[in-house]
Amino acid sequence: MMHRNIGELLNRRRVVSLPAGASVRDAARQMKAAHVASVVVTASVDEQIEGIFTERDLTDRVVADGLDPDHTPLSEVMTPCPVTAGPDITVGEALRRMTDNGLRHLPVVRDGHLVGVISMRDFMGEELTRIEHERELMDSLTEVIM
Repeated sequence: MMHRNIGELLNRRRVVSLPAGASVRDAARQMKAAHVASVVVTASVDEQIEGIFTERDLTDRVVADGLDPDHTPLSEVMTPCPVTAGPDITVGEALRRMTDNGLRHLPVVRDGHLVGVISMRDFMGEELTRIEHERELMDSLTEVIM
């Protein structure tokens, strides 16, 4: 399971992308319509990834801070320059990248173009359990060394 690549996970998910100037309300509507929990923010000219906006950003950066979703552009509340991955990395490497960086969503890019987004929900329990076990082992080794 851990040796399959993340490209195999992409067929099940629709990618939602919006320009940085789109409003938070537009992003929330697009996420609801597509049944996804993130929007990739792209430059309108070349579709370069500028950031990612997630449900967590909506709650932590918009709602909790009392911002108006109709007048707040994604550029003000997105996570800029997100960590990305190519479709050929293994599921194990993607999970490590996500857990090491505290991510729930990982944009997948091929030849500079967005091809999908994977989320923690895409992984099977066995894969998550293995990564958690590896993290516990690393934490234990760190404590012994220090």
